[in-house]
Amino acid sequence: MFIPTIPATNNETLAALLDKAINNKTKPLGSLGVLESLAKQIGLIQNTRDVAITQPAILVFAADHGVVAEGISAYPQDVTWQMVENFLARGGAINVFATQNNCELRVVDAGVNHDFGPRDGLTDRKLAHGTQNFAHEPAMSRAICEAALSAGMALAAELKGNVVGFGEMGIGNTTAAAALMHKLTGIPVAQCVGAGTGLSAEGVLHKQRVIEAAVAKHDVTEPLDVLTTFGGLEIAMMAGAMLKAAELRKVLLIDGFIVTSALLVAARLQPTILDYCVFAHCSNENGHQQMLAALGAKPLLNLGLRLGEGTGCALALPLLHASANFLNQMATFESAQVSEKSE
Repeated sequence: MFIPTIPATNNETLAALLDKAINNKTKPLGSLGVLESLAKQIGLIQNTRDVAITQPAILVFAADHGVVAEGISAYPQDVTWQMVENFLARGGAINVFATQNNCELRVVDAGVNHDFGPRDGLTDRKLAHGTQNFAHEPAMSRAICEAALSAGMALAAELKGNVVGFGEMGIGNTTAAAALMHKLTGIPVAQCVGAGTGLSAEGVLHKQRVIEAAVAKHDVTEPLDVLTTFGGLEIAMMAGAMLKAAELRKVLLIDGFIVTSALLVAARLQPTILDYCVFAHCSNENGHQQMLAALGAKPLLNLGLRLGEGTGCALALPLLHASANFLNQMATFESAQVSEKSE
């Protein structure tokens, strides 16, 4: 399996140039807080002092999960394809927020258990009608997993802009994400499992037990083996898209719990990818905060979100624009003839 090589962003000369440009703006040092570190990160990703946010896009990957047969979701599997229809009708929260922020939205069928036929607005990359039930057997074959990764890479290569946000839809995918989190971080399953679409405390405990039995059954440790065994088609396709987008020096906007689980896989394959990631928010799904901590990530927002769909990415996008704009447009002390701080 070919894994893209992701260039490092440790250009010390450029980093010093960006620091100087940021510090010379008409403001006290550090007074724009996170926007300053974000502007510097964007510059290092784009390998330039003249940063730009152009044609941002959000990819929403949808797929179904065989593990729903174990009763781990508060909603039936049909909700996956019904929500895809909702996205195509522009009725989802992600549609509203992407439109509000002038952001391209692409809905990708990675493996929904439904036949949509040719549809305007739907990118058909279906590899199967969902995964197998990982409580009993691996979620997919290695060949299907690699095909999903490759399809994601191809999709990322098609995008014209330099910012890519990632979202998902798939009943059962918090169960897959929790299993991936446990296997890739070593954090106990009980701390990885949450309510997902709204499980009761009893339902969460059942979900935990299903995952614990599954991880005891499948003895895998390598990232691609873990993804093949416990992942989803949308998660695998996302991981591939992330790897390719970083190789192309795009900014990666990371949404919530499921999207971050895809990044966990990608980061185990290519650790340098983390330099390209802007973490949009900390989800209200149990486990996401610890998942972010395991990656050394600092999210931009904490709004109590747990919807998925890439909604956090769309809401964080104005902060990327603000970071680029102050670096490009804000006056310096010299240009504005403003006195600097006295020593």
